Amino acid sequence: MNYLTVENLSKTYGEKLLFENITFGIDKGQKVAFIARNGTGKTTMINIIMGTEIADSGSVVMRNDIRVSYLPQNPLFLENLSVIDAILNSENEFILAIKDYESILEEIHIQNENASVILKELNKRLEQAIHKMDSLNAWDFESRIKEVLSRLKITNIQQPVFELSGGQRKRLALAKVLLEDTDLMILDEPTNHLDIDMIEWLEDHLSKRNLSIILVSHDRYFLENVCSEIMELETDYMYRYKGNYAYYLEKKQERMDNEKIEKERAQNLYRKELDWMRRMPQARTTKSKARIESFYDLQEKASKRIDNGNLNLQVTETRIGGKILEMNNVSKSFGSFKAVDDFTYTFKRGERIGVCGKNGVGKTTFINLINGTLRHDSGKISLGQTIVVGYFSQESMVLKDDKRVLDAVKDVAEYVRLGKNELSAAQFLNHFGFSHSVQYNNVSSLSGGERRRLQLLMVLMNNPNFLILDEPTNDLDIQTLNALEEFLNDFKGCLLIISHDRYFLDNLTDHLFVFEGKGKIKDFPGNYTEYALYQKKKEAQLKKAEKPKKELARTSADTETRRKPTYKETREFEALELEISELENEKTLMLDKMNRGEGTPDDFAKYGIRYAEIETILEQKSDRWLELGDLFEN
Repeated sequence: MNYLTVENLSKTYGEKLLFENITFGIDKGQKVAFIARNGTGKTTMINIIMGTEIADSGSVVMRNDIRVSYLPQNPLFLENLSVIDAILNSENEFILAIKDYESILEEIHIQNENASVILKELNKRLEQAIHKMDSLNAWDFESRIKEVLSRLKITNIQQPVFELSGGQRKRLALAKVLLEDTDLMILDEPTNHLDIDMIEWLEDHLSKRNLSIILVSHDRYFLENVCSEIMELETDYMYRYKGNYAYYLEKKQERMDNEKIEKERAQNLYRKELDWMRRMPQARTTKSKARIESFYDLQEKASKRIDNGNLNLQVTETRIGGKILEMNNVSKSFGSFKAVDDFTYTFKRGERIGVCGKNGVGKTTFINLINGTLRHDSGKISLGQTIVVGYFSQESMVLKDDKRVLDAVKDVAEYVRLGKNELSAAQFLNHFGFSHSVQYNNVSSLSGGERRRLQLLMVLMNNPNFLILDEPTNDLDIQTLNALEEFLNDFKGCLLIISHDRYFLDNLTDHLFVFEGKGKIKDFPGNYTEYALYQKKKEAQLKKAEKPKKELARTSADTETRRKPTYKETREFEALELEISELENEKTLMLDKMNRGEGTPDDFAKYGIRYAEIETILEQKSDRWLELGDLFEN
């Protein structure tokens, strides 16, 4: 079943062509990753699909009877709403049904008992609302809200939206999308502003849900584990790969190799045909006319530029001396919150350190202590004389929108040392994928990802030998990430990375600073995947050590002297098994009646009371059954 069809879609901004004649479709159950370079129009295309932007040409057809939910990169909320009201402020059919049901209950509650006519009308509306809730299976909505918000670390549901940070707003928007009952989910960079625990939960949640997904993301492990198909946008074509991210890498390389071979063949044949053309053939015959027409097709193939998507990041590093950075008994607190507590470490040449931990435990504070933008409370931080720190922060560099890209770079340096060569600012930008036409555009014309890439280049222009990268993968496209990883693998200086991107951490780090809370920092000897395995093993050992007291009692020495069950206890145990089975059946029956909408509103009130009674009785009888069951073991 087709959910979405896009045909011959084209879009330009001024002189900049984003994409042309792009065609693709999304079917029921497909989970598709949508990747492309920054600035090539990923978000623009999604906005066109959602109807918030208009294409120059082409069409978008969405199936009428499907429900669509959308997570934008920069979500907007009414500032005066609370968190819970922002979630419920939706035109989604699922949310509307719940709000309608709750409003009718509120009306019934406040009506005068003598207003029988009004109550009769309200009861009729209530029956309809219950039927709607049944058809949408919406009864467990409250528990779903609690689970999703807790997973995304949103704890105060009455907090007003205007008090939320940018990251909290993105997580609130994600929660809202996840809670909607939907057929097609469109997510633009959903892992931004999530810590690794949240990403792994979201990964598992989306993998298990039976729905269609269009996902824009740079998180390669996330793409690998969630999506079964990759769409890659190039200006004149949308390439599709029926497999996960690893399959995409393999097949894309095969495609690039085949295109290279075909171009070489075309060039060899083109040279022969060019020689024939130069002899000025007279197109007197049908055969010679066809050959001339074929020549121009061949000329186009032979001159076609093959873009492998590679970006070559390469700068000259400042010489690094013996002393790098020493931190001795460093502490930093904000009121009662301890970000760093008595931390001591001596950094060494060529170290690659990952920094990980939950959001809000002090990682960025730690970085700011090192780069000098924040003063420590106690201890000593000593930086080597030859150390040049390069800091690529979470926050975008403040650039004037009305300034040209080239002028923004010239404000840092007119010339840049690259290996043994010295490049002008324009040559440097072109080397890093900013064409001459883009250089003369204003900064305001850049996409979010292009701004981040420009910020990265301006950091590297200073030839640092101690690089601090705070969430460097946010908004960078996969091609830039691959180039950055290649550059950092050859980087001879010290490297300190805060990132939620597990793929990035695994490829680049030798050990981790793990922020455990209350200012405590653990030095773990390995990458993130090794740390995650270590944590799982540790949790399993802890769980094993914390067995219930009854299990511990069974393993103790006095187990051998445990008494045998009496005849009365044996009969009670057998009776309990039967009673528990009957109660489970009755519980299922009550639930079925509520789900089917069977009965009047008064009946539903009785069902609810009885359902709660059964759960209480079941808990009591199950506890007694387990207690007696201990007597029958061994």
